[in-house]
Amino acid sequence: MTDFARRRTTMVDTQVRPSDVTKFPIIDAMLNVAREDFVPVDKRDAAYADAHIDLGGGRVVLDPRTMAKMLEAADIHADEMVLDVGAGLGYSSALAGRLGEAVIALEEDEDRAAAAGNLLAEAGIDNAAAVQGTLTEGAAKHGPYDVIMIQGAVEHIPDALTSQLKDGGRIVAIFAEGALGSVRVGYMIDGEVSWRFAFNAGAPVIPGFEARRAFTL
Repeated sequence: MTDFARRRTTMVDTQVRPSDVTKFPIIDAMLNVAREDFVPVDKRDAAYADAHIDLGGGRVVLDPRTMAKMLEAADIHADEMVLDVGAGLGYSSALAGRLGEAVIALEEDEDRAAAAGNLLAEAGIDNAAAVQGTLTEGAAKHGPYDVIMIQGAVEHIPDALTSQLKDGGRIVAIFAEGALGSVRVGYMIDGEVSWRFAFNAGAPVIPGFEARRAFTL
């Protein structure tokens, strides 16, 4: 029988801590949320590998290092509302749920959203709700949000999404830049988002977040 608890500890000790993720609440969340429960069943044995886990359709569960460093960059506080865009089967939302007051886990695929809701409930994450909707449109009726996280790379972020941030809120995303992307944190200040570099990481571009290209003859 696979000892997932040991693998989880090894993941934190070899992938998370060495990446300068030091905040106790993040370490505690990653030690206690069973990553293997939030990946496709046929990929459970690879749940703790230092790699993204393919969900199909250009979507992934981000690798542990990237996920942990994004959480640290987001700096989620216990009284904050989080929108998790492209939550997949709910792993990132489960982690955020242990850090913040409430989480909206947004998924475009209806079946995946339903599965995420069930898995979050089974894991006892009772402050995270899975919602089905278009990822690029966010979930305005549940906002505004203190933090927005995007679970995959982007080339462009629609204003419809950033407009759901509270003043002083943060949005964290991986920007695709050739072979190597960069994670940036956007701070909403007086209605404008100011971006700052956080660290380098790459991931597939989420469908719908591709760059807007002008039509030419």
